[in-house]
Parts: sequence; C-alpha cells; structure tokens
Amino acid sequence: MKPIGENPPIYVTQPTLPPLEDFLPYLQEIWANKILTNGGPFHQQLEQALADYLGVKHISLFANGTLALMTALQALRITGEVITTPYSFVATAHSLLWNGITPVFIDIAPGSFNMDPAKIEAAITPQTTAIMPVHCYGHPCDVEQIETIASNYGLKVIYDAAHAFGVHSGGSSVMNQGDLSVLSFHATKVFNTFEGGAIVSPDAKTKRHIDHLKNFGFVDEVTVVAAGINGKMNEVSAALGLLQLKTIDQALQQRASIDAMYRSGLATISGIECPAPPEGTVTNHAYFPILVQQDYPLSRDALFQKMRDASIFARRYFYPLISNFPMYRGMPSAASANLPNASRMASQVICLPMYPGLSTAQLEQIVQLIRTA
Repeated sequence: MKPIGENPPIYVTQPTLPPLEDFLPYLQEIWANKILTNGGPFHQQLEQALADYLGVKHISLFANGTLALMTALQALRITGEVITTPYSFVATAHSLLWNGITPVFIDIAPGSFNMDPAKIEAAITPQTTAIMPVHCYGHPCDVEQIETIASNYGLKVIYDAAHAFGVHSGGSSVMNQGDLSVLSFHATKVFNTFEGGAIVSPDAKTKRHIDHLKNFGFVDEVTVVAAGINGKMNEVSAALGLLQLKTIDQALQQRASIDAMYRSGLATISGIECPAPPEGTVTNHAYFPILVQQDYPLSRDALFQKMRDASIFARRYFYPLISNFPMYRGMPSAASANLPNASRMASQVICLPMYPGLSTAQLEQIVQLIRTA
C-alpha cells in the first residue's frame, strides 16, 4: 500500500529486530551444524528459556499461533460447541471451524475488551465442551469467574493469549491459567520469532502429547500415535527468539514509556478515552487502544481517515467483529442484538501505533492530530 501524504508512514506496529551483526553468529551455527528444524538445539534452548522467563513449567513451540490454537483444541479432544468472544482476531474462531467445532459468541463485559463471564452460563448447551477466552490487548480476562464456571459445568478452558506475553495478574503469570494457554510470536507481537507461537501446558504428559501432534504424530521413526500436523518451529525462528529474549525487558520498558506519554498527551482531549488494564495487572503494553466517543468532534471513521491521510496507519482493531464475517454471521449467537457491548466497542476503537521504535516526535505528531482534528 502506498502511503498517503508527505510524511514518512507510521504503522500501528513494527517488528522489533536485533542488529544484523548480532544475529549472524546464530545463522553461522545453524549452517555449521546443518540442523534446520525438527527440534534442533536452538529450538530446545528457546523452549527452556521461555519457560524460565514466563514462569511456566512446560511450553511447546509452534510455527505460528494459529497452528498452536488448532493443535490445542486437538490435544484436549474438544468437539461440539465452544463459547468464545467476537472481539478478537479471526484466528480465534477460525481455529474452531478448522476443527469442526461451532463457535458460540458471547458479549464482552461493559468497560472491558474481554469476554463477560456473566454471559457464559446462558450460552452453555449439552453440546458445549469448552470456553475459549482471549486476553485482548494483553488485558487479562476475569480468570477466576471463568474457571469457576468451567469447573461447575465440567468444561475445558483454552486461553487465546496471543497478546499476553509476559502479562501477570494477581501476582502470577496469566499463562498458568486454564487447561492450556496459546501464544503468538508473530512479527508484530511484543516478542516475535518472525512467525511463531506456543502452547503452555500444565504437565509433562500433556506437553508430550502436544509435541507428538505438532510433528505428524510421530513418537519415533516407526511409531505414529495420532493424526498430527506439521506445526514445528524452525531453527532460524528459534534463534531469533533467543536473541529477542536478551532485550525483551528493555523493549517492555520502552513500551511502558510510550504508553505513559500517550496517556498524558490525550488526557485532556474531550471525547477520547484511553482504557487501562484491570487493577493488579502487570501488562506488556502490546497495544494502545483509544475509544472515540460521541462528544469528540469527528466520528471514529473520520478520525481514522485523517490519520491515514497523514500517513499514520493506525488500525481499527477489532472491526468488524468476527461475528460479522460471512462464515459466522448466520449463527444465532452472532446476532448484533446478542453483542451490544462488543458492537459498540468495535465502532469506537482505534489502536494507535505502539512499538519500541516509535519516536517521541512521531508520538507527538499523532497526539497533535487527534487534538486538532
């Protein structure tokens, strides 16, 4: 897409990449040992390093987060219906359809970007087998209420934690919630491996099963125990992940600084709301969503277009809702009347540029545009 306007384009996210000279030794080692994939040394090192950093016991690396979601559903043998949110990236619901599972959408909570636990019980049917909440923008779900309901009804819980790398709530990692948590390491995420993802498991037995599933079901050269898929992360991606971990804390600090500058600059602009994560959250500042209210002089879409005209490529994450796409909108749970909070949020939200390389001058340009639009 050719940028509009005279200013250099500013995108909503930019991948964080280390200096090339720092990456070359890893590539030289890969070339020297000639192990490119299939659980090579960098893959093994990254799994252990991520487990240590995230405070989890067992983690399985994947080629991308969507394959990880699909495999998590297979690992827990989920069938029938799964209760989920329409306010997310399409991969959340697509992973269900690819497994022959029917997504059942419920609304997000008022004043939140996440699934409303108060809506879960009414959506449970005899066909319901699981709940798939999303920690949207790295804001943790109400995990206590979700877990209580799941326990009462004998349901599995798979958290789509694509945005939640390093997020803590109530003093512990959100990765340790539910039966499984699934991460994305896409290039635009807080922590990236070009493309990548992971499943966090509660025990070694579950991890072994997931590791079999992501490698065609192979246990050894002559033994296949499941109809698995090819979901393995390659050595180049794993090497980038190891290098990224060395500076992840610095990147998180930079994101926190940018978040604070946005909040200060936008605080006095009538009609612009800057939602904050729940109290007690140690967040990763994965995104910076604003809500354009009725008392702002422009509509959300008019402000969005002014940004585009100024080469500020913000995004309307998440608009449209998943439930509005053709493969979902005919489902009873996808009706707009069933999703008033999500529909309202989707009509108001703009995610502003947020990444460590965003300069103070660029940030001030964005704030000034919103202030004078």
